[in-house]
Amino acid sequence: MKRIAIDMDDVLADTTSGILTETNLRLGTNFTREDISNPEKAKEFYEQYFPIRDFLHEKGFFRSLPVFDGAIETVKKLQDHYEIFIVSAATEFPNSLSEKLEWLEEFFPYIGWTHTVFCGHKYMIKADYLIDDHEKNLVKFEGTGLLYDAPHNYHIEGYKRVYSWKEIGTLLLPEEV
Repeated sequence: MKRIAIDMDDVLADTTSGILTETNLRLGTNFTREDISNPEKAKEFYEQYFPIRDFLHEKGFFRSLPVFDGAIETVKKLQDHYEIFIVSAATEFPNSLSEKLEWLEEFFPYIGWTHTVFCGHKYMIKADYLIDDHEKNLVKFEGTGLLYDAPHNYHIEGYKRVYSWKEIGTLLLPEEV
């Protein structure tokens, strides 16, 4: 059976929305996803975000992230045809380990701990597909990398870009599903 490795942040969980919400709350700003997709506005956003981004290390941030539309249903359907692994560089944010496990148990209970991988570098993952939002995780991946669209990767080329879980389903599921 073929394998799909799926990143959590900005692929399953809408981390960008969480970052925007928390940044706007703390700074009294109103940055949007469209703003940070625009190079000039993104520069302004990141200049203000970087000094306060320690909230990524605070308890509760990762646990409260929304799930992307269609992700739960599509991953469930994919599981009928592929062995699914959830992969996350959660070790970068140690507080996130338990929060991400709780988040997965709430939204993706059918995956289970045996198919959840917390790691630093993802190039060690052996799968047929890796769905990720960061080029650094795709560049050394030996299978087929799918770049999940996010404001921070709009400038990246050279990968099949996917924009939604509906598109991933169309791409990877048999037509009769």
